[in-house]
Amino acid sequence: MPNRRSFLSLVAGAAGASVAACLGTPPKVAPGRPPSRIRAVAFDAFPVLDPRPIFARVEESFPGKGAEVSATWRARQFEYTWLRSMSGRYADFWHITEDALVYAASAAHVDLSAAKRRELMDGYRSLKPWADAIPALQAMRSAGLRLAFLSNFTPEMLRSSIASAELGGLFEHALSTDAARTYKPDPRAYQLGVDAFALPRDAIAFAAFAGWDAAGAKWFGYRTFWVNRLGVPEERLGAAPDGVVPSLAELARALT
Repeated sequence: MPNRRSFLSLVAGAAGASVAACLGTPPKVAPGRPPSRIRAVAFDAFPVLDPRPIFARVEESFPGKGAEVSATWRARQFEYTWLRSMSGRYADFWHITEDALVYAASAAHVDLSAAKRRELMDGYRSLKPWADAIPALQAMRSAGLRLAFLSNFTPEMLRSSIASAELGGLFEHALSTDAARTYKPDPRAYQLGVDAFALPRDAIAFAAFAGWDAAGAKWFGYRTFWVNRLGVPEERLGAAPDGVVPSLAELARALT
């Protein structure tokens, strides 16, 4: 498994200055209007699903080079989503993830065989939940909160991961930004949650894994909670989340 420093760097490194260029200016809540009660929670995939086994497989595939390949793979994965969103050259997240992997292997001068490529990509179809995820989700559901995924994952990636993680029945919606043919932090991606729940945006909490996603959701107008499982610094984007928690267990306590 890649060491903690390398894993933190691959996640933190994905947040480039190009994020702000993807975003429009969202409507704001009227001055003096009290915020709505939170009635629903939209989750990025990774506060719920643990990505670390994917990068452990990278190290097993490329001993001594795993941290380098993982960092480049993760960074290019999100840079490609932003570049394609800004340029209007959409490709779905599965293809972007594979393109980023091929680039990362080439940059590290390692042999990415067809078998290794399939194995590493299949990690995104067999994700398991973080240890606290299912009890926290059940607590939120029991408190009457409506739950949804709102992820860059393709619909097939979401279906596979929900089945692998045994999350069936917990989520009202599994929303893929593929429906809008764009990626977070484009406001059109976050709008999917508003449309699905049929609620005002300030009645929806958004649970982000990455700091840039927390900033994008906050800009959009969601009540935003950054599930900062890795303890990375806050992004300097001028959009502080409404709350920062280290786990879904803490988020459940904050919302219920």
